[in-house]
Order: sequence, then structure tokens, then C-alpha cells
Amino acid sequence: MSKISKIPSVFLDRDGVLNEDIGYVHKASQINWVPGAKEAVALLKNQGYLVFVVTNQSGIARGLYTEEEVEHLHAWMNGELFRSGGSSIDDFRYSPFHPDFENETYANFKDWRKPNPGMILDLMEKWPVDNLRSFLIGDRQSDIKAAEAANIRGFLFDGGDLLTFVEAILASR
Repeated sequence: MSKISKIPSVFLDRDGVLNEDIGYVHKASQINWVPGAKEAVALLKNQGYLVFVVTNQSGIARGLYTEEEVEHLHAWMNGELFRSGGSSIDDFRYSPFHPDFENETYANFKDWRKPNPGMILDLMEKWPVDNLRSFLIGDRQSDIKAAEAANIRGFLFDGGDLLTFVEAILASR
């Protein structure tokens, strides 16, 4: 039996890291890419990283939009990434759960809502992720806490150019 090689991976929060966080983004017309976001994804892919998105999407539990709309948006984002630089996100995870809007439909996603690490752990289970060489970029402390709980390093992005931010992380590794 052959052993699968582990691959360094990057977990990106969506709103506030890849696109501007204007609140409850669920349509392509609402996407304003963060400067350097598309280029950062392309750089990570060219450096051999798997790239994932992990995003809380409580707007689903709140009834503001549907899972299908989120999935359609993620497919659109991947198309935009591919058209701009030939890269794409390897996989997306989102948590529709919110504790103030609990219902049986989304109760199973409670552990996926950051700061819980469920989305990250699920991706690690399904992909050959090298924990030691992987990291997360998020714009909130809940993102960083999720990374720590999943045993990977977390970096807090407070805006600006994502490509410059990623280049600095890669240079320090």
C-alpha cells in the first residue's frame, strides 16, 4: 500500500480576507475582492499549497439566503479566480449554524461554527493536509481560535493587500 504524501495547506476565511466584509454576502454582485486576493491564491497554489475556504454563514440560519446561493457564489468565485490567474480554491466549507437561530436542520453544524475547528478538521480528514506546514488567515479572533483548536498556526489579517500579507508569511516560514 502506498503512503499519501501530506501537503501544506492554507485555510482562508472568506469575508474580510478574500472579499470585503459588507455583511451577509451571498451574490456575485456583492463581491468586492480584497486587493491582492486573487494573486495571493495564485501564489499559494504555485507554491504547492492546497487552498481552502472556511466561512461562517449564519445568514442561512437567519433565513437571509440559502445554501444553494452560497454554493453558487463559491463556484462563481472559483471561476473568477481561474479566469484571472488559472488558480482556484481546492474546497470550501461553510457553517450555516448560529446559536441565536438554532433549528434541527443546522444543529449538526454547531461544531463547524468558528471559533470551533469543525470545518478545518473536516477538510483535514478529507484531504492530505500537513498540519505542521499549514496555516489559516482570518480577520477575527474567532478564526485564530479555530486554527489553534485544529493545531495549525493562525494569522490575523487586518486589511490591506492580501498578496503582500501572504508573501510575508511565506518568507518567514
